[in-house]
Amino acid sequence: MEYSIILGICILTIIVVKFAFNVQIKDIKKIKEIGYDKSLNEITNQFPENKEVCETILKQLGNDTVMIETSDDKNNQLSYYSILTNHIIIADIKDTFTRIQTIAHECTHSVQNKTTLIFNFVFSNIYLLYFGVICLLTVFKIIKEPILWTVILIVFSFIYYAIRSYLETDAMTKAPYVAKQYMTNSNQISNEEMDKVMKHYTELNQIGIPMTNFQLMMSVMIKIIIYCIIVVIMS
Repeated sequence: MEYSIILGICILTIIVVKFAFNVQIKDIKKIKEIGYDKSLNEITNQFPENKEVCETILKQLGNDTVMIETSDDKNNQLSYYSILTNHIIIADIKDTFTRIQTIAHECTHSVQNKTTLIFNFVFSNIYLLYFGVICLLTVFKIIKEPILWTVILIVFSFIYYAIRSYLETDAMTKAPYVAKQYMTNSNQISNEEMDKVMKHYTELNQIGIPMTNFQLMMSVMIKIIIYCIIVVIMS
């Protein structure tokens, strides 16, 4: 019975959060349409290559210790900052007008609180390892009191969500302003072009921030649901 209640709460949470954040499937299509808009791409193509943009933004933020790598793999669209190696890896995003904002986003991660970044990395891996281990132990009926491990999973899930949501929301909120400062200092585009780019950066954030938070909430709720289903099946 208790697992049915937990499952119900998780499903209800997903529905409520989706409604509260006003997340819609069409938003994903809209983000892609804006990101690959030809007229917007023509504007941002006036700026240098990604690595040079990244170097300039890092200096702008007062952080010149980060190493930068660029990827030419068209199948890899993931750009990220690694706190362990102090690297920014920039994916093949040459043909998207969002590249300046994306680079600004990763540069912003690099100047966030190091303790929080390290905690996020360590805890994220502990969380994923814990989830995998308890699933296996439950399948092999080694865990005798799964309710305790379920409660721990729920606590871990919300700690993970809170930290990750804070870091991503902070970076996404600041990125457009960091990008704007870079573009202003570069003097590569007109004021009209700047206004057009910033308008769409704002539009992307209005969609992207709630969508990112919803996806993070979905990821933790799904893990709880999966574990509860495993427990019910193995009972």
